[in-house]
Amino acid sequence: MAKASAANSGPGGKTGVRIVVCGEKGTGKSSLIVTAAADTFPANVPPVLPPTRLPEDFYPDRVPITIIDTPSSVEDRGKLGEELRRADAVVLTYACDRPETLDELSTFWLPELRRLEVKVPVIVVGCKLDLRDENQQVSLEQVMMPIMQQFREIETCIECSALKQIQVPEVFYYAQKAVLHPTGPLFDQESQALKPRCVRALKRIFILCDHDRDGALSDAELNDFQVKCFNSPLQPSEIVGVKRVVQEKLREGVNERGLTLAGFLFLHALFIEKGRLETTWTVLRKFGYNNDIKLADELIPYSAFKRAPDQSVELTNEAIDFLKGIFELFDADDDNSLRPIEVEDLFSTAPECPWDEAPYKDAAEKTALGGLSLDGFLSEWALMTLLDPARSVENLIYIGYPGDPSSAIRVTRKRRIDRKKQQAERNVFQCFVFGPKKAGKSVLLNSFLGRPFSDNYTPTTDERYAVNVVDQPGGTKKTVVLREIPEEAVAKLLSNKDSLAACDIAVFVHDSSDESSWKRATELLVEVASYGEDTGFEVPCLIVAAKDDLDSFAMAIQDSTRVSQDMGIEAPIPVSSKLGDFNIIFRRIVQAAEHPHLSIPETEAGRTRKQYHRLINRSLMIVSVGAAVTIVGLAAYRVYLARKNSSSS
Repeated sequence: MAKASAANSGPGGKTGVRIVVCGEKGTGKSSLIVTAAADTFPANVPPVLPPTRLPEDFYPDRVPITIIDTPSSVEDRGKLGEELRRADAVVLTYACDRPETLDELSTFWLPELRRLEVKVPVIVVGCKLDLRDENQQVSLEQVMMPIMQQFREIETCIECSALKQIQVPEVFYYAQKAVLHPTGPLFDQESQALKPRCVRALKRIFILCDHDRDGALSDAELNDFQVKCFNSPLQPSEIVGVKRVVQEKLREGVNERGLTLAGFLFLHALFIEKGRLETTWTVLRKFGYNNDIKLADELIPYSAFKRAPDQSVELTNEAIDFLKGIFELFDADDDNSLRPIEVEDLFSTAPECPWDEAPYKDAAEKTALGGLSLDGFLSEWALMTLLDPARSVENLIYIGYPGDPSSAIRVTRKRRIDRKKQQAERNVFQCFVFGPKKAGKSVLLNSFLGRPFSDNYTPTTDERYAVNVVDQPGGTKKTVVLREIPEEAVAKLLSNKDSLAACDIAVFVHDSSDESSWKRATELLVEVASYGEDTGFEVPCLIVAAKDDLDSFAMAIQDSTRVSQDMGIEAPIPVSSKLGDFNIIFRRIVQAAEHPHLSIPETEAGRTRKQYHRLINRSLMIVSVGAAVTIVGLAAYRVYLARKNSSSS
C-alpha cells in the first residue's frame, strides 16, 4: 500500500483509525455500531457486522474510522485476539441493565486485553442506558473509579442508549480522540500532573516563543504563538482573560512582563483536565513533536549521516562554537565547569538527559565536584556524534541550535583514502583497546579520564568508552575515544566483517610481569591483524606493556623485540598507572592514528599473500612486455616486407 502523503494525514500522521468493539454477548455492540453509522436504531442486526466505515467528515479531525464488530463466543476467541492486536483503540461494552456484564470487565475482558498485550486506549461503554432500573441509579464515576484505578489503560467511560440515541456519536468520537490526541504521553492520571517529558517539550516551546528572552510571553509573543499554532490571532480581551484565569489559580503564572513558564504549563494542565487534549497536542505537533513527544523523524536530516563503514561523523566548527556558547550560558556559577544540576538544566528542554546511561554515563573526565570542564563537555558531544549522530543532532535541536541541523555535522573521509594519502584529516579518533583479563585495560581508560589508580580489580563484562581531549605539540587538540573490548567479546566483534572499519588505531595491553598475559595479547594482535588483512580494514597497532612498576617476565625483551620486528610495528610502550608514568601514550596513540599508513602489523599469512600478488603482477608485466615486443616485431617485419616488394618492382 502506498504511503499516504502528509497532506492527506490527520493529527499525529494518522490516515485512519481502527476501532474494535468487544464485550459480553447481548450488551449492544452491533446496535451501537449501526446507530452510530446510520443515525437510526436498527430493528434487526446480524450477530456480527462486517467492518463499518465512518467517513472522514464524520468528526472534526477529518480522519476516517473503521469499526470492527467482534463475536463473543468462546470458539471465536482466536479471531477476536487477531482483531484486538490490530486495533488502534478498543470500545469495551457492558449492559447497564445487567450488572454481571460490568463485573466481567474486570474479571475477564480487561485482564484478557493485558494477556494479549493490547496496548491501546480503552473506552468503556455502558449500553442500553434506557433499560437501567430507575431504582438503582448510581453515578458512573462511582461505579467506574475502582476499575479505572486498577486498569490505567481505560481512557474514558461513557453511558449511551442506541434506542434513544443518547451519546452514541460521542462513543466513537472519544475513541478516535484517544488515538489522535492520547492522554498517556501528556498526563499522569495518578498524580494529576503533566508528565516530565511533556513539561520539557512545553518548556522548549515556551523558550522558542520568548523572543526577547525575558522569561515571560508578552501580549505580542502570546499572539504570535496563537497564530503559529491555531492560525488565528487573539483579541486583546481574550489575552486579558487568559492571564486572569492563570493569575486567579497561580499568582506566579503572570508577572508584569507577561505569562511565565509556570503559567504556560498551568494552562496546558488546565486544558488536559478539561478534556481539551487536542489543544496541547496541536501545540506540540506545530513544533515538530510526535506521539512519543520526541522530534518527528522528518526534522532529523538522516540523509546527512549516510556513510561508508570506514567513515565517521564529527561536529562541525559551527556546532562546536554553538556548544561553547551554551557551556558559558549554563555555567551559572562561572567556575568553568558544568555541575550535574547545570547539565540537567541544559537538557531540560530535551526528553531526557542523553548522558544518564551507558555508553555516555561516566565516559568523560569529571572535576573534583563531579562537573564537566569545557573539554569534558565537548568530549561527550564528540562521543555521541561518533556513535549516534542522529541522537546528537536531535539533542542539538532540543537545546536550541539555530542553524540548519545538517550544518552541525560532517562525514569524514574514508579511512582507506587516509592510508593512501598517509594522513588522517579527522579530529576524533576511535581507539580499540584489546587485551587479556587483568592486563590493565580498564586502568588505562581510567587514567585517560584522570581517575586515581586503584588496586581493586573489577572485571569488565561489557564494552566501555572513555573520551577526552589530547593536547598535541603546537597547541592543536584531538579528541580520542578509547573503546575497551573485553577478551570474551573479541570473537563476537570480529564476526562482523566491518567491525574494524570504524577503528582508527588498536592498542593491545598486557601485564608486563606476566608471560601468559603477553602471549595472549600477541595472539589477539595476530587475530585482529589477520582479520584486517582479510577484510581490507587494516589498522595501525600499538602494544602497551602495562604495570611497568613490576619486574618483567624473563624473556620479555627478546619476545617483544621478535614480535615487533616480525610484524613491523613499534616495540611495546611501557606504562605504569600506579606510578603515574604514561610515557605520553595518549599522544602516541594520536600520532599513530594521524599517520595510518605506519604501524600496520603484517602477519606471516599477509606477507605471503603480498609476495604472491607481487609475483603475479611481475609475471603479468613480463607477459605484457613480451606481447608488446612481439607486436613491435611483427610490425617491423611487415614494414620490411613492404620495402622489399617495392624495391623488387
